[in-house]
Amino acid sequence: MTEPDDPTATLLNLRASIDNIDAALMYMLAERFRCTKQVGELKARHGMPASDPTREEKQIARLKTLAENADLDPEFAEKWFNFVVAEVIRHHTAAAEGR
Repeated sequence: MTEPDDPTATLLNLRASIDNIDAALMYMLAERFRCTKQVGELKARHGMPASDPTREEKQIARLKTLAENADLDPEFAEKWFNFVVAEVIRHHTAAAEGR
């Protein structure tokens, strides 16, 4: 991207792009949680545990590889995944308890 003479205009354009990406991320996370909610309900109906450590380990490895390929810090990807999974497990536990 070439920078025009007006850094303020460039800053506004970059921020608009960031805002669009943030909006897309929110919608993608909402869709992810709709899917994980269904997983939690399925697990609750069948007495399955809320957490699946084997799956989580595989996902962390997969996401770290994806992060490396995307030139993103793999440790950040792992932290993000752990944050999201903690929320998913909270939802699954609540579903199992009938809340």
